[in-house]
Amino acid sequence: MVKDEDTLNALRLILKSVGEDANREGLLETPQRILKSWDTLYGGYKVDPDSILKTFESDGYNEIILLKDIELYSTCEHHMLPFIGKAHVAYIPNKRVVGISKLARVVEMFSRRMQIQERLTEQVASFIQEKLEPKAVACIIEAQHLCMLMRGVNKQNSVMVTSSLKGEFLLNQKAREELMNLIKI
Repeated sequence: MVKDEDTLNALRLILKSVGEDANREGLLETPQRILKSWDTLYGGYKVDPDSILKTFESDGYNEIILLKDIELYSTCEHHMLPFIGKAHVAYIPNKRVVGISKLARVVEMFSRRMQIQERLTEQVASFIQEKLEPKAVACIIEAQHLCMLMRGVNKQNSVMVTSSLKGEFLLNQKAREELMNLIKI
């Protein structure tokens, strides 16, 4: 993350543009705090995707593997406001499996970037499909967008749901129904 004086001055200018005094005691260190928070909020840009998925032999296991309710925090690229929710990531192994925490790490890597939910959903599913080559992959995300809650249409209970289904989850209705039932449990 660039922490030069030009960036700090730009953040001070943003404070001024919203009506604040960037020299007020409570705001003196705010530009540095913003940059520090961005290290976490946008940390997904620094992650090497190829370092995440270490695979293992499936030992013949060929049923659905699902990690559900993975909390996620991302930032809407249109308004730079958060969207918060949960992801459900599943796959049916072909010959290889991954440590289950790696699915959460994939969600974390892509969500810690400026995003739209649709792209995030597709990135997670496509990445797992590419690296693991399973029989099926699914990523389903449910999220609330602060750009809708705090501004604009102000709909407090709205939840956006997106899905990306690949392989058997897309082509086989029975596999898709089983997946959806497992998510509901």
